[in-house]
Amino acid sequence: MPNNGDPYCRVCGLLQATPPWGDDGRSPTWEICACCGTEFGYQDATPAGVLRARQAWTAKGYPWFQESERPPGWRAEDQLVHAQQLQNDSDSGR
Repeated sequence: MPNNGDPYCRVCGLLQATPPWGDDGRSPTWEICACCGTEFGYQDATPAGVLRARQAWTAKGYPWFQESERPPGWRAEDQLVHAQQLQNDSDSGR
């Protein structure tokens, strides 16, 4: 499930310091998303895995894995726009 080096988490859409799947979009960093707790290369390796992880995270009420990293005024709805765009790009083969 390549993502062309996009710098966002596939599950929650949080902007990452480095692309979670590397600059080539195919080499996961195995780091953990501070927001949803996804391990890049594990829960987000397939579209079905992304969907399961996102559903689990949303069912819990969008908790932050590292609460200290949560920005003031953060809204899940604003952030999820990026995750949805990644999914749309993946679905269309981009």
